[in-house]
Amino acid sequence: MEKRNERLIKIAETALVAALCYVAFTFLQIKIPMPGGDATSLHIGNAVCVLGALLLGGWYGGIAGAIGMAIADIMDPIYITVAPKTFVLKLCIGLIVGLVAHKFAKINESTDKKYVFKWSVIAAVAGLGFNVIADPLVGYFYKQWILGQPQEMASILAKWSTATTFVNAVVSTILVAVVYNALRPALIKSGILKIEKKETSE
Repeated sequence: MEKRNERLIKIAETALVAALCYVAFTFLQIKIPMPGGDATSLHIGNAVCVLGALLLGGWYGGIAGAIGMAIADIMDPIYITVAPKTFVLKLCIGLIVGLVAHKFAKINESTDKKYVFKWSVIAAVAGLGFNVIADPLVGYFYKQWILGQPQEMASILAKWSTATTFVNAVVSTILVAVVYNALRPALIKSGILKIEKKETSE
């Protein structure tokens, strides 16, 4: 019964993070129009996805980001056609962040604030760094092979996407580092976030 309750809580938390991803992308973005009716955006949706992976784990955070951001795309007439690409890439961001933070660094087993800060930043850089490379690259081939967009237009969008994705990554990394490490002590104290082994890591 206890495990079932924990799973239900995790699902509810995942739904909350997905909703926050949707809100962050839909209402807190600066859209940059591109030729052919396309667009690229400056936004903090990826920051919420990374934050979800740090708090909930890679799978739950990745699923939250994938669902929230894909729904945001579906609800936007400009981005609706790239929703499948968004789903896959945001899931990958969450999985990479979770792999680095929880499988490798095991931040949920440490009470050392400096250690947790360092590895939360490294995990964010890993996930968002992947996105800086993958988003324009996957987008370039997706636009051509799946959507049939001319190569020249796909190339222009990929170049702009590289720039905006990089800016998004830098802003998101700073935001995640501040918010996660500020929230973590309060979440531990309230029992929402549990430390599996109370030991200090070097």
